[in-house]
Amino acid sequence: MAIELVHEKSSQRNLSNAGSLEKKGKREHVRSILFLLPSWILLLLFFFAPILLTILFSFTNMSLTGSAARDMDFVGFKNFVTMFSDPSFRISVLNTMVFLIFSAILGQQVLGFTLASLMRERSRSFRRIIGTVVMAGWVTPEVVVAFVWFAFFSDQGTANVVLESVGLKPVAWLYQFPMVSVVIANIWHGTAFSMLVYQAALDDVPKEVEEAAKIDGATGWQRLWHVTLPIIRGSISTNMVLITLQTLGLFTLIYALTGGGPGTETETLPIFMYNQAFINYQLGYGTAISLVLLVIGMIASLTYIRLLKLKT
Repeated sequence: MAIELVHEKSSQRNLSNAGSLEKKGKREHVRSILFLLPSWILLLLFFFAPILLTILFSFTNMSLTGSAARDMDFVGFKNFVTMFSDPSFRISVLNTMVFLIFSAILGQQVLGFTLASLMRERSRSFRRIIGTVVMAGWVTPEVVVAFVWFAFFSDQGTANVVLESVGLKPVAWLYQFPMVSVVIANIWHGTAFSMLVYQAALDDVPKEVEEAAKIDGATGWQRLWHVTLPIIRGSISTNMVLITLQTLGLFTLIYALTGGGPGTETETLPIFMYNQAFINYQLGYGTAISLVLLVIGMIASLTYIRLLKLKT
């Protein structure tokens, strides 16, 4: 009889403990929701809401002038049909891809990794000097960068002075090679970010692994390809996503340097979107173009992540 009473009291205590633990878990859950609520509100207001409005306006004839400025109408896929049948849109997409590949993927990515590799194992003073020089381009505002490179590529600029000093004829860079000019300017402006990312990634590569590969007879390129790059694959993926999104949305530098010209030589999607929305006053058409730009960025990001996904 006493044993049964003991078991009964024990089971009651267990039920009481389980109930208190369940109540505590619920309180913690509610507390975590309240803690995250401000973040969700900010995301809703400044991230999801603009995307939803962009999708909504892209299916309208919203304009800055005329009757559509007062009462916009739903036009369905008319903006997208007009866009994909417009030769200027196809040219701007091609210009965007060329600018992205040579400026970000092959430019900032490769140069940033090269600089980080060269600065590795160097003295602190050497790294500080080189880092300061490279960082100067990154912290400079885009419009200032545009004027700096406009002066560099002008008829009497530094580029032509160097050419004349070696007996070559001066070149009208911004008219003959406008895409090359904006690519070089953006590489100079944005490489520091990639360099910083790869500096941090290379510093985390275990020296023991590299030394073991060197002892096994691996050459420098083999160690780079089979040891270093696989270890920092996550940093490569992150860096490619960030610089791709930054380059796809680049507007000020190109617009201040060439205005998208001459003609449509450097008219990328952001500039094409700006011209349609704020020069031609077709805001609905402009938001449709911005939606395509958003989709391109998402596809590129997902592709990078899938290709460079860390193997578990």
